Amino acid sequence: MTKKVRVRFAPSPTGPLHIGGVRTALFNYLFAKKHGGDFILRIEDTDQNRYVEGAESYITEALQWCGIPFDEGIGKDKGFGPYRQSERKHLYKDYADQLIANGMAYYAFDTAEELDTYRSEHESEGKTFIYNWHNRSKLNNSLALSEEETKKKLDAGEDFVIRFRSPENEMLHLQDLIRGEITIDTNILDDKVLFKSDGMPTYHLANIVDDHLMEITHVIRGEEWLPSLALHVLLYRAFSWEAPRFAHLPLILKPTGKGKLSKRDGDKLGFPVFPLQWQDPSTGDISRGYREDGYFPEAVLNFLAMLGWNPGTEQEIFSKDELVQAFELERVHKSGARFDPEKIKWFNHHYLQEKNDEELAAAFSEILIEKQIRTSLPLSRIVSLVKERATFVSDLWEQTSFFFEAPKAYDAKASKKQWKADTSGLMQQLLGILEGLDDFSSAKAEANVKSWIADNNYGFGQIMPPLRLALVGEMKGPHIFDITEILGKEETLNRIRKAIDRLA
Repeated sequence: MTKKVRVRFAPSPTGPLHIGGVRTALFNYLFAKKHGGDFILRIEDTDQNRYVEGAESYITEALQWCGIPFDEGIGKDKGFGPYRQSERKHLYKDYADQLIANGMAYYAFDTAEELDTYRSEHESEGKTFIYNWHNRSKLNNSLALSEEETKKKLDAGEDFVIRFRSPENEMLHLQDLIRGEITIDTNILDDKVLFKSDGMPTYHLANIVDDHLMEITHVIRGEEWLPSLALHVLLYRAFSWEAPRFAHLPLILKPTGKGKLSKRDGDKLGFPVFPLQWQDPSTGDISRGYREDGYFPEAVLNFLAMLGWNPGTEQEIFSKDELVQAFELERVHKSGARFDPEKIKWFNHHYLQEKNDEELAAAFSEILIEKQIRTSLPLSRIVSLVKERATFVSDLWEQTSFFFEAPKAYDAKASKKQWKADTSGLMQQLLGILEGLDDFSSAKAEANVKSWIADNNYGFGQIMPPLRLALVGEMKGPHIFDITEILGKEETLNRIRKAIDRLA
């Protein structure tokens, strides 16, 4: 019987969740859902020195907003908890002891000063010091000491670490679902620290033990963990456990395509690299977030899915359900994916067009409330007229502000071009036509004005641009008679009169 697919996203609460971490979570989620499996959130907080207040709640809120809910984790215990490593630390010592007992790990008592001395000596000879098979029998550890000496040091409470005993002279053939076969010579591996005398495991031991106990079947993580792959596979072997399948995702690169995307790139080029806004608790500095910048979660999700994965077709717009159906790890690229800030705007524009007018009007009304604007104008209708030109809900204000505030000034360039010597007289005549209308609908007003223009042999360029200038203050906005209908007869006439006074 095939095991149920179980994957995990295991961030450290050391600050806000980078957009690259969100992409890792998304790919784990898509893979789990594609195969009817579970997506688990585990918080890896063994490094208490780097723990940042508020980071854990930020991670869960960010995943929720992005539409990547976890099936299992803190608050959703399905029998594999606890899901914070700091609450599991009682487990790890037993496993470290197992490795000592079966000869796959050893106690090392070397002080930081001793190790620094070895490094300096090697550097002076143009070599690199690696703590492994090459020199471990000459160093201050239980492989070089007798059992009695080792016991004496432990009983005396000397500081120690437990190191993994890497094998000698072996070629490891490792399989990666994205990169294929990877071959590693074990002679180049160092004996990594697995456990410290303060009772805390290192990432490597805790990670393997937790993945095993939580029955993780696939480890899908960032490329930066590739150098740890050999150690992790060897640890599974040392415990006689079945290893999960591994897949290492490509880096997300700067917009230039060179180097890993960082917060500094976002600050420099004016885009966020975090899903939600973050305020650093120690400095008070605020980092921008996609949510607060006005992006829709579906746009962020769709954009991230296409960073390093290709569906094999020309399709770019995917709902979350469509992504689940289409997603295959084998279609994830090996090479880095360039982050394009303009492309995510393109996605946002698309999803804004997909929203119904009532939904956009509700979001837009919040902007009006912030600006202390009360209105009885039909917001849904207004939004429907301009949304094609908008990428963000905030753009709707720029496109429609003239509906709520009459022009206080008129665009100088447009005024000079459109308001000729005879324009004020023509606008006076237009006032008479509009005043005589009982039905002020867009269609009726347009038919009457066009008829008047034709009857008098006027040109449309003599009437329409100055009318737009009078109503809007500049040469922008939707169909002019849709504007007059929404403004209503009284407001339309007032704005034309005001323009005649100002521009004559």
